[in-house]
Amino acid sequence: MTKIFDFTKNINENELKEAAKSIKDGNLVIFPTETVYGIGANALNSKAVDNIFVAKGRANDNPLIVHISDFYMLDNLVQNISDIERKLMDAFMPGPFTLILKKREIIPDNVSANLDTVGIRMPNNKIAHDLIETSGVPIAAPSANLSSKPSGTKIDDIKDEFLNKVDIIIDGGDSFVGLESTVVKVIDNIPTILRPGKITPEDITEIIGSCKLSNNLFTKADGIVESPGMKYKHYAPNNKCILVYSDSNNLLLELIKENIIDNTLIIGSVENKDKFNCKYLSYGSKVNLDEISHNIFSLLREADRYNPDLIIIEGVKKEGLGIAIMNRLIRASSYNYIEK
Repeated sequence: MTKIFDFTKNINENELKEAAKSIKDGNLVIFPTETVYGIGANALNSKAVDNIFVAKGRANDNPLIVHISDFYMLDNLVQNISDIERKLMDAFMPGPFTLILKKREIIPDNVSANLDTVGIRMPNNKIAHDLIETSGVPIAAPSANLSSKPSGTKIDDIKDEFLNKVDIIIDGGDSFVGLESTVVKVIDNIPTILRPGKITPEDITEIIGSCKLSNNLFTKADGIVESPGMKYKHYAPNNKCILVYSDSNNLLLELIKENIIDNTLIIGSVENKDKFNCKYLSYGSKVNLDEISHNIFSLLREADRYNPDLIIIEGVKKEGLGIAIMNRLIRASSYNYIEK
């Protein structure tokens, strides 16, 4: 039976030790990070990692991210770290940042989807940090959600999906960021964003002097991928979605009105909340991208509970954090995207 530990007010040291022992013993533990909740296993135990794919219903050709508590863990896991990669780690770790590095053989093939690289992340969340440190092993952890569904940013959204599938669930309150980490690989000495997140191209350029975006941020990626979130349908509600965007708010309103059918639900900005005669969920102000990223996954789940015939989502401008928001929303809408 799954145990639920409440760390929303403080960390219970005895329960933390129990969760850490569970990880070390090869079981699954759901835990909070600053981005989204993760479903974690001992990254060095291939059988434990297999159980992540089973619990999520996730394809095993989709690589996992390995979470560490400090840089001392790195030497056993990866090799041939370049000066640029070290600068990126010094700048953005701990934090909502994942770096693709050349792995050592100690990393099981099912963690890396049989690639010779692995994504490494150091969470900036005390519960996550203490869990990894106390367990004494790196933790492989994708987002805690059933495959293709919106990632979990609060325990109440996901706990029923994983009861009796994991050993322990740790409730650490709502996720601060609300979107998964930025995933970067250095290619020809240029940091390339494979999955956008809170760390933006501008942030990386400020440190390194350059940054590129993967060609697959807003399209389907085929074949082998080095980052989660690139290949399959992701972040999607059960009901049909359309994503719409225009730089002109008047055109945006027209687009939305053109697509409304009976039993439509709209997810959009607070500025447009009173413009439609149908169910409306506000993700916050269109000028506050941090607020939108914090709310969007939970709102996609809430929208499903109304069982609408159609969900129309108001998009944002593809710049800064908006790149990450639109990356998730385009996939959530199964690429049903209209822009004017």
